[in-house]
Amino acid sequence: MSNYFYDMLPKEEMEQHVYIPTVPEYLESIARRWADRPALSDDNVTLTYAEMCSRIARRRALLNSLGLKKGDKVAIFEKTSIDAVEMFLAATSAGYIGIMLPGQLPAPAVVGCCAKFGVSVLAIRDEFKEMAAGAPCKVISSSAMADEEAPVAKVDKEDPAAIFFTGGTTGAPKGAILPHRSLMRGTYNGVFAPGSQFWGYKLICFLPLSHVFGLIRSTMSTLMAGGHWYAAEDMKAAVGKIPVIRPEVLVLVPGLCEILLGLTKVYGPQFLGSVKTIIAGAAVVPPRLQVEFHKLGITLHAGYGMTEGANFTTANADVDKYPESVGKVYPGQETKVVDGELWIKGDNVFIGYYGQPEETAKTLTPDGWLKTGDLVRFDENGYMYIVGRIKNVIILPNGENVSPESIEEHFYRCPALRDCLVSEEMVDGSPVIAIDILPVPQAFEGKSDEEIYAFFKKLVDDVNATLPTTHRVAKMTVRKEDFKRTGSLKVSRNQK
Repeated sequence: MSNYFYDMLPKEEMEQHVYIPTVPEYLESIARRWADRPALSDDNVTLTYAEMCSRIARRRALLNSLGLKKGDKVAIFEKTSIDAVEMFLAATSAGYIGIMLPGQLPAPAVVGCCAKFGVSVLAIRDEFKEMAAGAPCKVISSSAMADEEAPVAKVDKEDPAAIFFTGGTTGAPKGAILPHRSLMRGTYNGVFAPGSQFWGYKLICFLPLSHVFGLIRSTMSTLMAGGHWYAAEDMKAAVGKIPVIRPEVLVLVPGLCEILLGLTKVYGPQFLGSVKTIIAGAAVVPPRLQVEFHKLGITLHAGYGMTEGANFTTANADVDKYPESVGKVYPGQETKVVDGELWIKGDNVFIGYYGQPEETAKTLTPDGWLKTGDLVRFDENGYMYIVGRIKNVIILPNGENVSPESIEEHFYRCPALRDCLVSEEMVDGSPVIAIDILPVPQAFEGKSDEEIYAFFKKLVDDVNATLPTTHRVAKMTVRKEDFKRTGSLKVSRNQK
């Protein structure tokens, strides 16, 4: 197997970086290794690893006192907070299944999710407790804990540990069940990045904990490496505190990268002066972002993953050399390409969708291969490139299939383009390929609408000249307003 990832860490760190297959073993490990280091912070408190693990043990005792059985489900409705992290780790280390409910859910959906997923306990933030009215389960405060501690439970790596909501940019959300091995393989892989990772770096967690990128990479990988995690309960306020908190590492989606770049234009490069590394993913990472952050002395790493694969399939530590690649395949996985589609297999792969055996059968083969739905290619050096998504393919009148992502890739090379969306539209009764373009505002200061349109019309013409006639863009719209986006700030494929 390639040493691409193993060679990233210093030898002495790689020797102590061991895959731990269950959450209970993980907590015992970080409590032993990092006891006196700062672990979790918010605006009011900083907890050491010893203090955090003690509080998690007291939360386990509370959950155990509610008469739960192994495998019962504990839902958590919270902000990105210390309480949310501790309650999730308490539930999963006590042998229960943790479910982080998305923070944007309205009250009926909170209650509905509890019913749909057979939740036994809902741990909810005190300020949201009215939203739990009518919930078909026990309701407790997410800040609650017992006076005594309870030990971790004995669990198997194949036992379910968590359920995450996934729906991508289209379709209804599903509940992906991740076993302990999957959750922990993602946590293990998330530590890999060039240079020392075990020096106790500080990270502000901007991403929601209901998203695998926020919970696994931002949180559990940071704690595995002995890092110092800071809660962004209020994202806007936390962004403004970056110069005060001084994080060295940030885990972001491209939309947040754009926001931070915009703030450096206002407040100067010193706004991000402490940041050394940005891990970006969960959506297309335009190559220009790497260029812009490099100017600020910040290294940006991109990657690819999906909820069903514990978020970590590939990572690219060489975006300067391979700016359009999502990188190489993480350890602990097999991959193969079937009719252009990426299939993966390994510890990181999920068990299935909760209560949806038909959907599970479409995605997971009997022998454990996860059919990702993503069209990919590998170059001769093992770097992977996303070509498109099967369900987004446009079928032309001549029967030819066109991946919109394969066309969008050409446009994302333009540094003046922030985002774009290729789709099929009807013009004069005939289907054509259309593109919506969202410009980078700073690139067109003082320019008229006509000048901006002319710039992108030329871009479309230039790209079209490189494409087969059947794949060319026939209609262009330059947007003044942002796209409708998903919870992870991806451009939604459904803009209606």
